[in-house]
Amino acid sequence: MLGETTPAPAKSDLIKEGSDAGFLADVIEASKTQPVIVDFWATWCGPCRQLTPALEKAVMAAKGAVKLVKIDVDKNPAFAGQLRVQSIPTVYAFVDGKPVDGFMGAVPDSQLKTFIDRLAGAPPPSEVDELLAMAFESLELGDVGGAAQGYAQALQLEPQNVKAIAGLARCYLTGGDVERAQEVVNMAPTGAKDAELDSVRAALKLASAAGGETADLDRRLAANPDDHEARFDLAKVLAGRGDMAGAADHLLTIIARDRGWNDQAARNQLLTVFEAVGPSSDVAKQGRKRLSSILFS
Repeated sequence: MLGETTPAPAKSDLIKEGSDAGFLADVIEASKTQPVIVDFWATWCGPCRQLTPALEKAVMAAKGAVKLVKIDVDKNPAFAGQLRVQSIPTVYAFVDGKPVDGFMGAVPDSQLKTFIDRLAGAPPPSEVDELLAMAFESLELGDVGGAAQGYAQALQLEPQNVKAIAGLARCYLTGGDVERAQEVVNMAPTGAKDAELDSVRAALKLASAAGGETADLDRRLAANPDDHEARFDLAKVLAGRGDMAGAADHLLTIIARDRGWNDQAARNQLLTVFEAVGPSSDVAKQGRKRLSSILFS
């Protein structure tokens, strides 16, 4: 009917445990109608435990464009031997009954996506998109220098790329260079809309309070836990220093004790914290859950 959408394939339809006995049907024959990825692994293999879940996630994200067959080489050595698998994990891609691509070892998520997109016939990502993906992964892994280099290279190719601007600003902010981060954010085109850019702007707003001291505020709260002004100021200082979890905790405490204090200043500041850390962060998810509990209790 009009308006109906095709449901996403179930995991059991796209991913299965393979065997030597079923290899011809599950891989060779199946690949004549759809690309099939074969993951050769073993229970004792550390990198396999890293790669396989990432590979499964990438296959599911492709929404049926490819299938995955996982082969435990200890239990099923025959085809691994025929394909000369020397180390694991080893991944092969089959199309029309033949291996056409592959790689060895655990690889980044961006490389997995490119590998699957190539199999599925998707247009290759642009150089800028590849740089952004690698920079994002570097930042997620704590390699701020590598991330900054990737974002800077992307900006050389596209000087007004909003995601590259936001990413590079985030790198400077993570390194404590608030002034440079603000300069990079100012490079964004007027009216540019991007969730990460908004997040960095919120974080910069909070960082303006980073220079405050906490000792006197701590003493005031010890003497009077209901000193909301002291708690609010302490939350601002903590957020400015990057301790978003600590800031959120103090702001939620104020809301729990006096929801309307100072025209809901604590709630407004809390929403800025959530925006700065991003909606998928633990601070935002746990904070919103606690906020809902307070407001609807």
